[in-house]
Amino acid sequence: MTVSVAVIGLGIMGRRLLEHMVLHPGYTPVALWDPDAEACRAAAGVAPDARVTASPQAAIAAADLVYLACPPVPRKAYALEAAAAGKAVFLEKPLGVDISQSEELVAGLAAHGVPAAVNFTQAAGSALTGVADAAQSGGLGNLVGADIVVTYAAWPRAWQKTADWLRFRDEGGLTREVISHFLFFSERILGPLSVVWARPSYPTDPALCETQMLARLENADGLPVTVMASVGGAQPDRQELTIKGEAASRRISEFYIDAVSHGGPFDELAARPTDPRANSLKAQLDDLLLCIAGQPNRLATPHEALRVQKLVETMLKGKP
Repeated sequence: MTVSVAVIGLGIMGRRLLEHMVLHPGYTPVALWDPDAEACRAAAGVAPDARVTASPQAAIAAADLVYLACPPVPRKAYALEAAAAGKAVFLEKPLGVDISQSEELVAGLAAHGVPAAVNFTQAAGSALTGVADAAQSGGLGNLVGADIVVTYAAWPRAWQKTADWLRFRDEGGLTREVISHFLFFSERILGPLSVVWARPSYPTDPALCETQMLARLENADGLPVTVMASVGGAQPDRQELTIKGEAASRRISEFYIDAVSHGGPFDELAARPTDPRANSLKAQLDDLLLCIAGQPNRLATPHEALRVQKLVETMLKGKP
């Protein structure tokens, strides 16, 4: 038996995971919905056997699993509708942008008792699993902190342009969309973090999202997580998280390239996969089946996603 899936939100992220659900033997996409007719047509081309429904409620009713790839603000209502109907829920990140609303969402999901997870795409990947194992086994020595470096020539990036909301301060920005992944990863290794100070920079247009983020976070033992992110300049994308230990450090680049340093240059630990995105999304979908079955899995829980959201929103407000 496969899991029947409804996808609500058919932009670039929704269609990407939909494509891999079509390929995965554990899933059958049956229902699609988005307010944009062109997005619906594009998604129907990816999953021609699925039905484009007249409403999100019809999509929810048609499936056992509801995947929510819509922007953050409407996500809560759809998630709680699905949970109230006894459906499993898989949410894109960020969990939301309003803390109180997200707290209600997490409490509601727990009250309904349905399987629920959030799509931090590194959660089931080999990089996070490998770094966690090295940290727990003592292979890195005593941990000393983490560095997060993210730089882009432009935001949104070219492949994100159709998701216009990503450029606005209300729901978008690279801190919510990218840095959140590395904060999640860091908390998995270092434990819960708190924001010590944060300094975002914004354009003169108050509607637009941040162009820089500098921040220091710490775990319960005072180990620092340093964030440096910026937009602008002729340069390739740079997305790096380094977990630092006294004996060795591990650097994850582009979400999947795992390299180790013992004091010298970083050496990659494995050959790069032909299609890293396919590997990552398949791993997420494999673990999502475990989540739906009530079995142990590596996916981000709603509680973890709420913790990350609180860090992100604190950083975006700034903290002296």
